Amino acid sequence: MIALSLAEIAEVVGGQMHDIPDPSAEVTGPVVRDSREAGPGSLFVAFAGERVDGHDFAAAVVAAGAAAVLGSRPVGVPAIVVDDVRAALGALARHVVRRLGATLVALTGSAGKTSTKDLIAQVLRRKAPTVFTPGSLNNEIGLPLTALTATEETAFLVLEMGARGIGHIRYLTELTPPRIGLVLNVGSAHLGEFGGREQIAQAKGELVEALPAAGEGGVAVLNADDPHVRAMASRTTAKVILFGESGEADVRAENVRLTDSGQPAFSLHTPSGASDVTMRLYGEHHVSNALAAAAVAHELGMSADEIAVALSEAGSLSRWRMEVTERPDGVTVVNDAYNANPESMKAALRALAAMGRGRRTWAVLGKMAELGDEALAEHDAVGRLAVRLNVSKLVAVGGREAHWLRLGAYNEGSWGEESVHVSDAQAAVDLLRSELRPGDVVLVKASRSVGLEGVAAALLDTGAEGEVAAR
Repeated sequence: MIALSLAEIAEVVGGQMHDIPDPSAEVTGPVVRDSREAGPGSLFVAFAGERVDGHDFAAAVVAAGAAAVLGSRPVGVPAIVVDDVRAALGALARHVVRRLGATLVALTGSAGKTSTKDLIAQVLRRKAPTVFTPGSLNNEIGLPLTALTATEETAFLVLEMGARGIGHIRYLTELTPPRIGLVLNVGSAHLGEFGGREQIAQAKGELVEALPAAGEGGVAVLNADDPHVRAMASRTTAKVILFGESGEADVRAENVRLTDSGQPAFSLHTPSGASDVTMRLYGEHHVSNALAAAAVAHELGMSADEIAVALSEAGSLSRWRMEVTERPDGVTVVNDAYNANPESMKAALRALAAMGRGRRTWAVLGKMAELGDEALAEHDAVGRLAVRLNVSKLVAVGGREAHWLRLGAYNEGSWGEESVHVSDAQAAVDLLRSELRPGDVVLVKASRSVGLEGVAAALLDTGAEGEVAAR
């Protein structure tokens, strides 16, 4: 974070200083909410949760070198006390971002946010210092904490924005006002919370509504292949640039194909020229993510050749997102277990089918959460798709939703052994260990709450007797 005195911070957040001997002392380190990350010059943000109260760690963080605590009550060590810690954190982020000269790029969408954010960051940091959201810390706490890691040297600040209701993205844009806003897609994720795609589109479109006008540098980057997103052009006065495979897209892909290993290749076309891309990531769905990143980079002055090289060399920066590992016996494990929704599940299955040409393929799948009334139909559709893609075997893991997955595959298939239902992750591991053969490809994917990353970890454990860790 840029250096600020404790007195300045107290003024910005509307707080009262307690037990601070020198108000001119500066916060020169990071702003953290995990006491284990506190160090010299840091500011520790104390949240009082249901199970853990950050205020209880105040003395420890100051002993570790923290300049002060931002909390809701005095703690006997230097502290800035406010009524609402979350609001204060947001106010501090807003203040710091306004003082910086960085270009703020924000993105949202139902699927692919984190992968696209990672691509944008890897492309832009070739041009200038770039700060970006770690993992998927895209809410009202994670986003300001990320913004506060920016310094005077930061040229680009890339922030992922998530939403679980109308008004959430609007609030985030008030904390960190973007100049460039990217909307990837409007899909089925969180249908149960929003109630329908129209409501999801309304929420995601809050990002483009927050952009400055075209004359002030505002740019809305929209997916030309998604009608809900493309329609958002009418909700902004910013410049609109379209990306996609549509011929009308300003930044588009032509000659899209997959390599023998399942990695996408295509010809990238931008208003400044064309260049070929062969990605290190797996699955055709990354083409759209790459085009989105390319559109942002083009608007920030990078040439088609520069963008193509960066995209071709970019890797996965976030855990459990199409992580591909080959065991010594030739079994390939694809760990995509961080989260799942209908769109990402189908994309992962298509990637599995491409990677597994001429090999046996296994789809170890579990529940997709927060689908509301669409849950049965969406799980059934995924099970059916697994059969249509000739996945060798579907292993559905868990309760009711897993049963729907398996039933969809059973009803679509021509023989009953194409799918099996198991009770939990350990049962899936036991089954796979007994039946996997050298050369097989295994995809592991479900919503985060299911914890199927443990299946991938167990399959990659060199100790064959290891068990899935309890959650």
